[in-house]
Amino acid sequence: MEEKDLKKEQEESKEVLEGEETVQPDLESEETPEEAAAKAAAMEAEVKEAFSDENLEEKQDKKDIAIADLTDRLKRSMAEFDNFRKRSEKEKATMFDMGVGSIAEKILPVVDNFERAMAAAPKEGDGKAFAEGIAMIYNQLKKTLEDLGVKPIDCVGQPFDPNFHNAVMHVEDESLGENVVAEELLKGYMYKDSVLRHSMVKVAN
Repeated sequence: MEEKDLKKEQEESKEVLEGEETVQPDLESEETPEEAAAKAAAMEAEVKEAFSDENLEEKQDKKDIAIADLTDRLKRSMAEFDNFRKRSEKEKATMFDMGVGSIAEKILPVVDNFERAMAAAPKEGDGKAFAEGIAMIYNQLKKTLEDLGVKPIDCVGQPFDPNFHNAVMHVEDESLGENVVAEELLKGYMYKDSVLRHSMVKVAN
């Protein structure tokens, strides 16, 4: 009986020993204390170098240079855009003036015909109302031209100026000085500072 119990205990011990899994440490993957200390010291040196005053100053200098470069580019772009805007506005104004001047110059013969019609229209009788209507249209047309900047050239009694006057006749007139405009034959006009049409005049000798 005792022999059987001893044999059974031996078998159970054997099963326990066979079922146990022993973990062997991976000695090759573990670092030695000296290696770990050296690695930690290297990492500490890298951190100190990255955050050293010299490196921080160098990074700050590069950042300041980049900011200054971008600021300069922005200022140049803004200046170029402002110059472009001013140039465009000037070109538009020039084109507008050229258009107004061209149209006004073509309208001047119509104004001349209105003035001739007014001079020939009867002052009394049945044609008086018609003459007044012509005068109203003429005044409206004249006002429109003045609003656009078109104005007649004042020439009678003024010294002859070839920039504004076109002399087609000379007359002897002792009441006027030499080279003074004696009479206006065809009215001249200005558009702002430009001459649309020179005044056709008689000049006293």
